[in-house]
Amino acid sequence: MRHTFAAVAALGLLSSAFAAETKITVKGSDTMVILAQKWAETYMAAHKDTTIQVTGGGTGTGFAALQNKTTDLCNASRPIKVPDEILGCIKAFGKKPLEYKVALDGLAVYVSDDNPVKELTMAQVGDIFLGKIKNWKEVGGKDMPITLYSRENSSGTYEFFKEHVLNKKDFAATAQTMPGTAAVLQAVAKDKNGIGYGGAAYGAGAKHLLIKKDEASPGVEPTEKTVQNGEYPISRALFIYVNPAVDKDGVNAYLKWIISPEGQKVVKDVGYFPMPH
Repeated sequence: MRHTFAAVAALGLLSSAFAAETKITVKGSDTMVILAQKWAETYMAAHKDTTIQVTGGGTGTGFAALQNKTTDLCNASRPIKVPDEILGCIKAFGKKPLEYKVALDGLAVYVSDDNPVKELTMAQVGDIFLGKIKNWKEVGGKDMPITLYSRENSSGTYEFFKEHVLNKKDFAATAQTMPGTAAVLQAVAKDKNGIGYGGAAYGAGAKHLLIKKDEASPGVEPTEKTVQNGEYPISRALFIYVNPAVDKDGVNAYLKWIISPEGQKVVKDVGYFPMPH
C-alpha cells in the first residue's frame, strides 16, 4: 500500500513537472532573427522549464503565422499594416494583436570595404535603388556600374526601405533579391560594386555609409544616440506582436523580460539599440 502511494505521488510530481514546462514559438522578421535567438538562449539558460523556438521567414510570414495561430509571437521590423493585417488578426482571434516595441534599429546602407564612397544623401540612396543613378562616379566613386542587392517583398525591411527611402516607388528591376540580411551582406562584401541595406547588427565584411538628410546636412552614422534621438535618417523601431488571447504560461513573463534592463542589454550586445527609458 505504501509503495502504491509512493508511486502515485511520484507520478503526480512528474505530471506537474511536465505541466510546468513552457514552449514558446517565435516567427517573423529575418532582421530580428539574431536578436530573437540571443534573447531565447539567454532566457532559456535562466529558465530551464522554458523552450523557445525561433524561426525567420520575413515579417509578412510572421503576421500570417500569427493569424493562423501557428506562432505565439510575431517578430516585425515594421508596424502592422492598417487595415489589412489588423483585420486579419481580428478575424482570426477576435481582437487586435498587442504591440510591443522591443528595440531600435538604424537601417544601414552597406557597400564593399573597397568602395571609396563614404556617404550619401537620402535622395542619392533612393535614386540608386530606383535605378536613376547607375554608376558610382555619379556619387563620387569610381567609374563602375552599381550592383543592387535588396530583400524579398515579404520582408518588413524591404517595405520600410521602400516607404521611407524610395517614397513608395518600386525598386529598379535590376535589383537582386536576397533571402535575408545576412545574404545581402555576404553579396555586398564580395562585390566591390555592390550596395545593399539591412539592420545595424549585421555588417561583417562590408562597411556602412554615413547618411545625409540632404546636401546641406552632415553625414550621420547609425549609433545608439543618433538612432534614439532620430538624427539618423533611417531609424526605426522593431516590434513583437502577440495574440492577446494567448494565456500560455510564460509568454507574458518572457515579454516582460525582453523589455526589462536585462533583455535590453541583449539588444545592445547583439548590435541593435535599446529602447530609451
